Amino acid sequence: MTDSDGLLGAARDLGGGVVDMRHELHRWPELGLHTPRTREAVLASLEGLPLDVTLHRTTSGVAALLTGSRPGPTVLLRGDMDALPLHEDTGEACASRNDGVMHACGHDGHTAMLVGAARLLSGMRDQLAGRVLFMFQPGEENGAAGARHMLDEGLLDLPPHAVDGSASAVDAAYAIHLSPNAPTGLVITRPGPLMASSDRLTITVTGRGGHASQPHGALDPIPVACEIVQAMQTMVTRRIDVFDPGIVTVGRIAAGTTTNVIPEVAVVEGTMRAVSAATRQRLHDGVRRVAEGIAAAHGATVEVVLGEGYPVTVNDAASADTVLSVATDLLGARSVYQLPTPTMGAEDFSFVIERVPGAMVFLGCTPHDRDFTTADSNHSNRVVHDDAALPTGVALHAALALHHLAVG
Repeated sequence: MTDSDGLLGAARDLGGGVVDMRHELHRWPELGLHTPRTREAVLASLEGLPLDVTLHRTTSGVAALLTGSRPGPTVLLRGDMDALPLHEDTGEACASRNDGVMHACGHDGHTAMLVGAARLLSGMRDQLAGRVLFMFQPGEENGAAGARHMLDEGLLDLPPHAVDGSASAVDAAYAIHLSPNAPTGLVITRPGPLMASSDRLTITVTGRGGHASQPHGALDPIPVACEIVQAMQTMVTRRIDVFDPGIVTVGRIAAGTTTNVIPEVAVVEGTMRAVSAATRQRLHDGVRRVAEGIAAAHGATVEVVLGEGYPVTVNDAASADTVLSVATDLLGARSVYQLPTPTMGAEDFSFVIERVPGAMVFLGCTPHDRDFTTADSNHSNRVVHDDAALPTGVALHAALALHHLAVG
């Protein structure tokens, strides 16, 4: 079963159950770190498999450990479980019944594929030398950092699995993320930075309120805030290397109560993204310098709060090469693509592969009746993920694990 035809065939045999599970999760999406219904669905799907299951306490996370018949490496496979606060407008038969919540980023498929991989690999347990740790993780969206919570709770603190009884580490980690803007079944990754860091900024400008007819008698924070927003964009284009990019996006400006009152305070909120630690730090320094300098020039005061979110998702070079090689053997060279540059989205799997050599992988899932270049993207209220991609994801999870585990 280690050959590509065997794995793909076995994954397709599981396909109906995997699709059914995705549809059920899609109907009942949950937000954040606590996804009790989703966790119960995962546990029900894993019931009867030879897995040591650990329920995490600080989140709805589930860790399920498959131990082979002989000692060997340990491979972590991850699927995230949470949804987004979004009203669904797809018209799909399995559309969300939890109004205002939608699986708009494919996490329902990630969870279903990981369950499928657990079933497939459990059937090979007696042949495996090593272990597979299945990480079912809530709280990836909206900065909840579910991966960090699971790590802090001891996800990687595994019991020994060696002849001498010594402590055992996780040797490799992989995650698959569905992409509705790539052809179904296409496997995409790259060595080095794959996804950006994502940090939040809040800039509070305080002036002095007054009457709209007498701005000279007040200190209007709104034009100061607007000048800061414009200057941050100039800072990015003139202080950040275009070949080591960064982005500052202001998503919200709030000030005032009515038309004829100059407010006391204006608040600017947004995000900063980078694909290297150096540029990430330059953005932090630049935003603070610009905001404080402009506020001082106008005689206003300013508070700059920069919250650290997810770090850059940096694929270990050897692990990314493993993905490209294994996927080529599994699917053929035409179904594998090495991304030339990182994307500017962010992922909390970055916390895992800061501690374990590993790689994140994109898997195309554009429905056959849509053009992947114009299809609705993840986080859209109209995004649709093609179920035909799911067996490929199951087989790829299994193939990556088997690459590290001796079989026989």
